[in-house]
Amino acid sequence: MSRVGKMPVAVPQGVDVAINAEQISVKGSLGTLVQSVNRLVTVKNEGGKLTFTPADESVEANAMSGTMRALVANMVNGVSKGFERKLNLVGVGYRAQAQGQKLNLQIGFSHPVVKDMPTGIKVECPTQTEIVIKGADRQVVGQIAAEVRAIRPPEPYKGKGIRYSDEKVSLKETKKK
Repeated sequence: MSRVGKMPVAVPQGVDVAINAEQISVKGSLGTLVQSVNRLVTVKNEGGKLTFTPADESVEANAMSGTMRALVANMVNGVSKGFERKLNLVGVGYRAQAQGQKLNLQIGFSHPVVKDMPTGIKVECPTQTEIVIKGADRQVVGQIAAEVRAIRPPEPYKGKGIRYSDEKVSLKETKKK
């Protein structure tokens, strides 16, 4: 059996888990998330702990038990604590500004770039060169952060652009005569 799939998921106080034949619904203080259940995995809620076991002895069922466990653990963590991704702007005159559900970026183009945030995602700018994207769904938070970074990825010669706060950009040496 999958090593990850063997570990139960602890459900903290204030988080409600509803298990149907087709889906798992997790509700907490930061929202509600729904995940469809794979037919190869059986999910049980036993005393505040969720267990995931393969329905049969196949390799696919074993793999899916670990996958389902990881997805549901992220859902439980998301509705209780939430996820966040930090981005930094590097470059002279590069600025970011959060206005409600919109992110205004001035990143060296002739026009400002406006990025709309989907529902459930909050964007903050503690300083003009920092962006913090927060939400309950880990996949959506990561996807939005990747889309914002893709507007102006860090270039390899000066390192200017939008990068993750923990990203290391290795700079190339310029051409010699």
